[in-house]
Amino acid sequence: MKLSLDPQAINNALDGRWAEARRQGRTLALEEITHEDPADDLETTRAKTLAGVELMADTGLPMVALPPALGGRNEHATNIASFEETVTASPSLQVKAGVQFGLFGGAILHLGNAEQHDAWLVAAQTGKLLGSFAMTEIGHGSDVAAIGTTATYEVEKDEFVIDTPFRAATKEYIGNAARDARAAVVFAQLITNGVNHGVHAFFVPIRDEDGTILPGISIEDDGYKGGLKGVDNGRIVFEQVRIPRFNLLDRYGAVDADGKYTSPIDSPGRRFFTMLGTLVQGRVSLDGAAIVASKLALDIAVRYGLERKQFTTVDDINETTLLDYQQHQRRLMPAIASVYASAFAHEKLLNSFEEVFSGADESEENRALLETRAAAFKADTTWMALDVIQECREACGGAGYMAENRLVGLRADLDIYATFEGDNTVLLQLAAKRLLGDYAKEFANIDVGGAARYIGTQAAEHTLYRTGLANAGLAISDVFTPNLGEKRIRSGRLQRSLLETRLEVMVSGLAQALRPAMKMSAADAADLFNSNQHEFIEMARAYVELEKWKALDEAMREQQDPVQNKLFRRLRDTYGLSLIEKHVGWHLMYGRLPMLRARQLNETLNRLCAKLSANALDLVDAFGYGDDHRRATISTGVEAERQDEAADYYRHSRAQEDYAVPEKQLRKAEKAAKKAAEKDARKAKAGK
Repeated sequence: MKLSLDPQAINNALDGRWAEARRQGRTLALEEITHEDPADDLETTRAKTLAGVELMADTGLPMVALPPALGGRNEHATNIASFEETVTASPSLQVKAGVQFGLFGGAILHLGNAEQHDAWLVAAQTGKLLGSFAMTEIGHGSDVAAIGTTATYEVEKDEFVIDTPFRAATKEYIGNAARDARAAVVFAQLITNGVNHGVHAFFVPIRDEDGTILPGISIEDDGYKGGLKGVDNGRIVFEQVRIPRFNLLDRYGAVDADGKYTSPIDSPGRRFFTMLGTLVQGRVSLDGAAIVASKLALDIAVRYGLERKQFTTVDDINETTLLDYQQHQRRLMPAIASVYASAFAHEKLLNSFEEVFSGADESEENRALLETRAAAFKADTTWMALDVIQECREACGGAGYMAENRLVGLRADLDIYATFEGDNTVLLQLAAKRLLGDYAKEFANIDVGGAARYIGTQAAEHTLYRTGLANAGLAISDVFTPNLGEKRIRSGRLQRSLLETRLEVMVSGLAQALRPAMKMSAADAADLFNSNQHEFIEMARAYVELEKWKALDEAMREQQDPVQNKLFRRLRDTYGLSLIEKHVGWHLMYGRLPMLRARQLNETLNRLCAKLSANALDLVDAFGYGDDHRRATISTGVEAERQDEAADYYRHSRAQEDYAVPEKQLRKAEKAAKKAAEKDARKAKAGK
């Protein structure tokens, strides 16, 4: 059952195109100064995290995304792939570096002009100018378009006046703000000549070189949070703060000395979304960082599960290893499969990100695909990470609850990933709207023959339901794909068909449900949308699940080594069948899966998990982490030493004459002796 595998070869497949950058990030994570100690106070942890950011700057990686004229290589995914791996050092480090180089520096790069690049960009990406990304407000988190901060242009002084008009417009949860930032990219409503042109970004100094807060600016420290102790989040209030007109990051909207506003994009709505679309890097990096955290948790939990023993099942002396239990396998193996699927999907996301921002393919279609994937993947993967880490914590029992074993710390740090850089629920709605838009475009351009085929398929399905054929146990999928027999529940084509069909039905169903909105008033249309909000979110999750399955399926097909290909097939089938089992009620309700085949899911998954568990150590070795990355006592072999010590003790004790016999064993022996005596007595009596 166990395959003979090379974990390094699997790692090569996992690390993919940016393997060198990932390994550079893992090497950086070995630096002791980057490691967060749960016993450290707030100030010490923040200082360590800043030192880690400075080490990152020294690698030169934050510079690679810059144009060659500024010393870069126009490579945008390299530093993301590297920085994601620093989660193994500390999620605080990954987040703080993301704020500094990805958000603050990235906003200057993508929203600023050449002169602004010369003024601030290199300083930001080398860590000499520490900054913040001031978008979120107390009153508006995900609804960026409605933020309250204003930037009003005054022609007489050729300056913008940045103002926080009310308490709810306070910039909140701003990374680097409480302690380190000297400047901030501030998002505010641009007002000039009495017209509000919507949200734009401004470079605003907030402290002098010595760290003294500048006049008109108030900063409050958010202090302790649920996690990310090393990130100095804070609140910023602006009171009539003046900045030169030059400080407007004007790639998508400029103001001349007379206050005249111009933009290369006429539509205010399209301009806003284009502007925010350039900042997609944050969501891409969080998707990858959540995968790294999940890998780390599984690495720790699997190693512990291979050593920790509990309960005597085979005999009265030897206890059973945790990972030999079926339920333990069902807890961890589907999680590993999900992480592998997410990792390969993330590689595709990085490819798309690189294409768009390097200029290799910045078509509107590819940019929309990137934004949809980044929103949907970030949401699904960060939720996955929370589930995986929690499962790993529970799988390690009380040991998993100890801070020294990292799992509770990872869970606390990753908790916020679900709501920053876009609340997951809102992001899934964004992705769902784009999926519906794609559906509408395809339907609008469909040819007559295509329309006939579409209508014919719908009619066929309705006929099946009306005749009760589907309810008789013959699924629609079986009518159209009769060659998929019941014994082929692991068929890749079947898995893909079920996952694709589920998404297609959800998209077409929502399109039909929302079609009346086009003729409704705005209020009624909003009510209609709200009544279908849950379906929107579930549809987007179905999209992500399909994309991740396809990514793992593609990775499996790329494996030239037959043994490694077999392992990847097991991973793909475990992931795919876990999804089908998760939504089996839907598949049965819509007649996509016959009951006979549905009953095979549990048994098949049990077998797959048992097979994967035989190579569990290979699967986590392939993540590329060592003891200095894990830094968890239970993953260092100490549990095996304890088990060996206990076994030696009992072995030696049982050999001693004064060994205390267990009462249960004594009673068993007495019972056996009594039965033997009774047998002898019966024989003696019979002999007489």
